[in-house]
Amino acid sequence: MEFFSGLLMGLAYVAPIGVQNLFVINTALTQPRRRALLTALAVIFFDVSLALACFFGVGAVLSSLPWLRQAMLGAGGAVVTLIGVNLVCSKEAAQTAAETEVLPWSKVIATACVATWCNPQAILDGTMMLGAFRASLSSAAGLRFIAGVACASCLWFLSVAALICVFARFFTPKLMRIVNIICGSVVAIYGLKLLWQFFTSF
Repeated sequence: MEFFSGLLMGLAYVAPIGVQNLFVINTALTQPRRRALLTALAVIFFDVSLALACFFGVGAVLSSLPWLRQAMLGAGGAVVTLIGVNLVCSKEAAQTAAETEVLPWSKVIATACVATWCNPQAILDGTMMLGAFRASLSSAAGLRFIAGVACASCLWFLSVAALICVFARFFTPKLMRIVNIICGSVVAIYGLKLLWQFFTSF
């Protein structure tokens, strides 16, 4: 029962539009299918590692060190904003997957890590949500719950990548450019919101 509760909660956690989802979608539109699926796996790895950290106590660290939370908001907001601006301005946005240079694996790993671990809102939301469940479950039940959360991450990101890859051929260069501008704008606005929270919290 705890596993399915974790699965449903995990899907509810990763499904809303966020930096991770937009990164997976953009990669599936502009990169070969194999690289898109590998990107989804990289995002899954960092997403699961974040879920584990939130579930097993990163919230206690943030609560005891307010300055760390502030630093996370400031640095994370700046990084997320930069990702959004780069996406809007990317010259590769008007190219098809066949024409676009394949992303280096090191860049995929770095971006997946930044999209997850430099997103303070994801850390704070995950801490509150998963931490609350951790407090209400026994050790054995907690392990089943977090296993469900991890499976939800795998199911969601692989499904998104596969689905976008299947329909990527229907996206013209002009439409892909529009998608990148929209996605980049959403990410940039989100980053600016985090920076606003950082500057108004003093």
